[in-house]
Amino acid sequence: MKKKLALLLTLALVVGSLAGCGSKSAEASAPAAQTEAASESADGETQTESADSGSASGELVPLNIAFCTWAGYAPLFIAVEKGYFAEAGYDAKITIVEDESTYGALFLSDSIQALGQVMDRDIIQYDAGAPEQYVCTMDCSTGGDGLVATADIQTMDDLAGKTVALDKSATSYFFFLQALADSNITEDQINTIEMGNDEAGEAFLAGSVDAAVTWEPALSNCGEREGGHILVSSADYPKAIIDVLTVSTRFLEEHPDAADVLNDCWNKAVADLNADKEAGCQIMAEGLGLDVQDVIDECAGITFYGEEENKAFNDLSSEENVMDIAQMASDFWVEKGYMKSNDVSGFFAYLQ
Repeated sequence: MKKKLALLLTLALVVGSLAGCGSKSAEASAPAAQTEAASESADGETQTESADSGSASGELVPLNIAFCTWAGYAPLFIAVEKGYFAEAGYDAKITIVEDESTYGALFLSDSIQALGQVMDRDIIQYDAGAPEQYVCTMDCSTGGDGLVATADIQTMDDLAGKTVALDKSATSYFFFLQALADSNITEDQINTIEMGNDEAGEAFLAGSVDAAVTWEPALSNCGEREGGHILVSSADYPKAIIDVLTVSTRFLEEHPDAADVLNDCWNKAVADLNADKEAGCQIMAEGLGLDVQDVIDECAGITFYGEEENKAFNDLSSEENVMDIAQMASDFWVEKGYMKSNDVSGFFAYLQ
């Protein structure tokens, strides 16, 4: 899912990506009844107070949000379905864009105004010039990603001399190296083969590699290979893989309340999901084009961040706050040559 970055795309490719990039494309907007409810009172009189927060004219402001097919982002479908964006003066539309290499370019072309994505991908884009900044944390992987291995590999040390499939351009690589840092071996003692997380899981199940960094469904299915098991998962490193919601800094210049609106709508959606998981997952599944059970299974390895979790994580005076995690990731990617600067302060302007 996490692809290599390629920000220097042509505008034609950018426009094409929104038309339907990757294997799936979906769009969702607030139902007409909810949009009208935001503009009319019970007695039929026009109300402009809520809409004025997005547009001085009282019209709903178009807000294009993108993310790939991942349940961690999908509560935004709940926010749209229940009219939270419309109530705040925004006409939010969600587009599924599977090709994440286009995300930075979509911001640059103003084709999208908000994005759900794993944080260290965002800071790489930010370093490359994408006009975006952090709004809130959406979720963290707490078991949804992991390292699967054969029966003879029972510790990270046992990976010495073994062949491991992984994607070095993805967040999963960051997770893998954190786990490796707690072992007695180094990366150069392992034979690595680069491939995407889905492909890595398939290669492991096929018996082509000794271990693989992957996610669902290969993670849960690793036992289909005799002796296959999960050696370590993101549950052991819960802040290694976090997804965040970002907004275009250009859009904020015209609509200063947009970050607050995104933050508020996200928190309301997570609260709804926590209150009624079955109903929430149904809306999320319809938005993602997946079976409800697949979304429920995916959510089992996800911890969603709502208002209270974000309040704690966004407290920059606390230990291991969101900026600390971003700094650790940026230091890592600068060392690996994916970023030029490890200064992420501008990315978190909303919190300061």
